[in-house]
Amino acid sequence: MYASDLKWLVFSCHCYRFNACSLEGEEQFMLMGLVLGLAIYNRVLLDFPLPLPLYKKLLSQPVGLRDLEEMQPMLGRSLRQLLHYDGPSVEDTFCLTFSVEMDYFGDVRTIPLKQGGEDIPVTEENRHEYVELMVDYLLNRSIRRQFEAFAAGFKILCDGPAIRLFNACEVERLVCGNPNLDFDALERNAKYDGGFTVSTPAVQWLWQIVKELAIEEKKMFLKFFTGSDRSPIGGLGSLKCIIQRDGPDSNKLPTSHTCFNTLLLPEYSSKEKMLDRIELAVMNAEGFGLE
Repeated sequence: MYASDLKWLVFSCHCYRFNACSLEGEEQFMLMGLVLGLAIYNRVLLDFPLPLPLYKKLLSQPVGLRDLEEMQPMLGRSLRQLLHYDGPSVEDTFCLTFSVEMDYFGDVRTIPLKQGGEDIPVTEENRHEYVELMVDYLLNRSIRRQFEAFAAGFKILCDGPAIRLFNACEVERLVCGNPNLDFDALERNAKYDGGFTVSTPAVQWLWQIVKELAIEEKKMFLKFFTGSDRSPIGGLGSLKCIIQRDGPDSNKLPTSHTCFNTLLLPEYSSKEKMLDRIELAVMNAEGFGLE
């Protein structure tokens, strides 16, 4: 749905944001909002990071310069630098007008931030107004068409007083999950099947291996196991996961049923062999199979 060649989303700073120059119709953005609403309704986590200001806008909360700094750090810092600049003439140093240039797929257009803005220089006296208009344009006016369609789709399933109980960070976690991974909690709540018990050596090796992994490797293992590299709102301890014996020692790779959070693990003869098999499976996993 959000393949890069569609050009209606921009990926930067680890998240997707609306492309203000997109030529896509409103139905695409409405569909995206509907998918996010369905994910929340069905408690399905999506690997689809959106900027926090977008969730604030969904909750009718104001957005400002600090939000722009999170979405576009370089641009946000440059605007804040303009506000705090105390050197020689702002007009001569920054050479800005009340306008912004937008690249519509090779067609660069100058958009006035207010009437006649392209002929109004930014000075010490009006720089605060310039920053306010620039932030409003980038976060609101330039993407109004896209956002209104997206919000309409989202609110088909997620409108009403219940969603107002959450703040923007909490709504984001409803969609994408919690980035904090507590594998001790996952271990405490794990169930065992097929002959495995909590005291089986292979089970103990598994948890030792997982805890020794680097953070990115832990995320990859979790995605291999559950289909997502994040935990739900209640943390990993709220997942109902199962470690199931998949036969005696062999060279088979571990597999998983991500829909049921079930890991199928052969009873390997040593921790070293288990580590090798897990790394091979996890590092080459892609979707419902191997790369």
